[in-house]
Amino acid sequence: MINTIHSRITKIALVLLIFWFGCGKSDPENSSSPESGQMTKKQTSMPKFLTIGTAPPGGTFFVVGSAIADVADNYLASTVSAESTKGTQENIRLLGKGDIDFAIANAAISYFAVRGEGDWEKPYDVQSVMTLAPNVGLFVTKKSSQINSMADLKGKRVTVGPEGAGFGYFLRPIFEAHGLTYNDFKPVYGNYNASVDMLTDNSAQVAFLGGAVPNPAVVRVASSHSVKFVPFDISATKQLFQDYAFFMPATIPADTYKNQDLDFSSMNVGSMHLITSINVDDSIVYQFTKSLYEHRMDVVEKHPVGKAINPKNVVKNTGISFHEGAIKYYKEIGIWP
Repeated sequence: MINTIHSRITKIALVLLIFWFGCGKSDPENSSSPESGQMTKKQTSMPKFLTIGTAPPGGTFFVVGSAIADVADNYLASTVSAESTKGTQENIRLLGKGDIDFAIANAAISYFAVRGEGDWEKPYDVQSVMTLAPNVGLFVTKKSSQINSMADLKGKRVTVGPEGAGFGYFLRPIFEAHGLTYNDFKPVYGNYNASVDMLTDNSAQVAFLGGAVPNPAVVRVASSHSVKFVPFDISATKQLFQDYAFFMPATIPADTYKNQDLDFSSMNVGSMHLITSINVDDSIVYQFTKSLYEHRMDVVEKHPVGKAINPKNVVKNTGISFHEGAIKYYKEIGIWP
């Protein structure tokens, strides 16, 4: 009798063990949302850490990169962080060495990097993940000046961005299209705030200011001084649009800035875009792109640039190829051109 009881207990225990190990415990962190396959926190097949290269703290690239990192961190299995760098040029080199996984970059600089042209010692295998906000360029001068065309920059003191920041990759083609070189005027280096200060105290007669519209630096100078924008030659812009994919038309609507009575025809001189290395696995880029696009309104809450994550803009061609992982996602949702 005792042996029979022991035998039954053993069988029951064995059944319980089989049931326990066969079913296992569900892991809520590795579950997916039942709502149309959307991603929730913790997807599988992702590395433990992902890093996004940005720029020095205080600039738009750092703020936007940090916002993207925060959103991706909320929905991917990886811990995603933003890393402060010197900007696009360093980001591209860090991607080349595999030290970071993604980066915020200026499309004009990326354009020359993938071709190994300009100051790049070799071609770099970086690819686009998504196109972000336009970088609308303006040459600003005081209304009282006699500078009314790009040709009038000759002999003048012109701010051309921070030294070593790579602004020459888009400014040099602009000058050349207008028959100018850096030798025709006196280049003055400094960030946008410094450029406004120099225009204000007459240390410079023209300031190049770029960024999303409205540009805080332009708002600042237009609010305190009577200024005007130096127009681009139509023939020059036409040639630039034809020669370089990263140059695009951009109209600044009237009343964007104080005393701006008319629309102004400007240029996007190289969009901000999210890039990665060709060596980053397709599945990683796919999941990163998917999480960021599906939760783009989370980015908007952190920075207005998030509005650029929209069906028409993210797939815009800026002259460098898109990563296959990003293309796969864009094709799935029907926005790939």
